[in-house]
Amino acid sequence: MNNKNIVVIGGNSGIGKSITEKLESEGANIFVYHRSGEGLEQLDVTARFESIEGLPEVIDGLVYCPGTINLKPFHRFSVEDFQRDYEVNVLGAVKVLQACLKGLKKSESASVVLFSTVAVQVGLGFHSSISSAKGAVEGLAKSLAAEWAPNKIRVNVVAPSLTDTPLASALLGNEDKKEASNKRHPLGRYGQAEDIAGAAVFLLSKDASWMTGQVLHLDGGMSSVKSM
Repeated sequence: MNNKNIVVIGGNSGIGKSITEKLESEGANIFVYHRSGEGLEQLDVTARFESIEGLPEVIDGLVYCPGTINLKPFHRFSVEDFQRDYEVNVLGAVKVLQACLKGLKKSESASVVLFSTVAVQVGLGFHSSISSAKGAVEGLAKSLAAEWAPNKIRVNVVAPSLTDTPLASALLGNEDKKEASNKRHPLGRYGQAEDIAGAAVFLLSKDASWMTGQVLHLDGGMSSVKSM
């Protein structure tokens, strides 16, 4: 990753911060954007924009981290709840991708990493809004992987299960919740930001240069293994 120009949207906390730190340790040039955060470029992905200030001319990698966790019974969701999750997870990514496309095309081998959730693969109650939005992210990624392959732009998705980040703090707020979350995963623990960051950096690297249109399930086995 040495001297590669990597744009990280939502890179000042949680998974995004861990990705940024790992990329920096590998010598990449990082361009971090977040809705708020000292010393960072400001970008509200829910606002209207067609360009992003401060982008490098050549973009070798793009990571879109903003997401939502809005869980409740379906009958308690409003249409506005669904719209909000779609705005952040899907339309925000669309606007960022369009703003970065020119720079991605100038790279000899660019990589885009988007984020989904295990709840798209596995039916989970109370996840109807976020599952709908993240399912759209997976569809977007596969379509762009096909469309952008001639430009040597790879597009892949990481689909984690519950990960210990500020966004998930309410779900891991005490020891009982943490233990219950551990038991739901075949490998016996919920995720850490570092687990997800390693996968994202792999997808950005030349080691994944023959990989596109894929959804990488990083979920402690939840999507494919039934523990006894």
